Amino acid sequence: MPRRSNYRGCPVLFPLGGALLAADLAALAAAAGRWLVFLAGVGALGLLDDALGGAGPRGLRAHGRAALRGELSTGAIKAAGTAALAAYAAAGTGASGTELVAAAAVLTLSAHLGNLLDTRPGRSEKALAMAAAGVCLGSGSLDPLRPVAVPLLAATACAALTLREQAMLGDSGASMAGGMGGALLVTALAAPGLYLVAAALLAISLYGEFRSLSLVIERVPLLARLDSLGRAK
Repeated sequence: MPRRSNYRGCPVLFPLGGALLAADLAALAAAAGRWLVFLAGVGALGLLDDALGGAGPRGLRAHGRAALRGELSTGAIKAAGTAALAAYAAAGTGASGTELVAAAAVLTLSAHLGNLLDTRPGRSEKALAMAAAGVCLGSGSLDPLRPVAVPLLAATACAALTLREQAMLGDSGASMAGGMGGALLVTALAAPGLYLVAAALLAISLYGEFRSLSLVIERVPLLARLDSLGRAK
């Protein structure tokens, strides 16, 4: 696996998301599932961006401006592909109308948030862990984790490497981590909850387009403490 410098300039394995995608594909080969298809697609799109994105435009606004100039970036392909995959996955939940739109939005924005958070070791994985804990506590059972159990276990293993700054998820792994969180929320929440989560994710995504989420995390003591939890440095 190649190496890339992390936020502190240290060379680490990259992209670890390739291993996460492999685990998802193995689970998909054993038992087909709509959520596994969604995650495999999101991971593959992220891997394309990892491999070919380079120093291209960053952020949704930049990708949008590039598209208007006739420049098709890997980021724009990833955004459009993720939205299409989210619509496919949401359609399998039996939702319709505004609930279907909200479910697709939660899936799309969750995958995007995974990328926004992946600027420090373990952030995307911690957000996934919080989503998993929330749905399990809400249901009083581990059953909600079953559809994404294999990639979820793989993400846990990845966290052990990213927190020690031995590897980075890359867009592939971060998108999958965010997508898993979105899948858990969509399967666990009724329509009102989906609307609230979709609105919250949209607000965070828009904020992240103009301001640094890292600064917010560093300035809020509880978030800063959670952010540093488990890191080697």
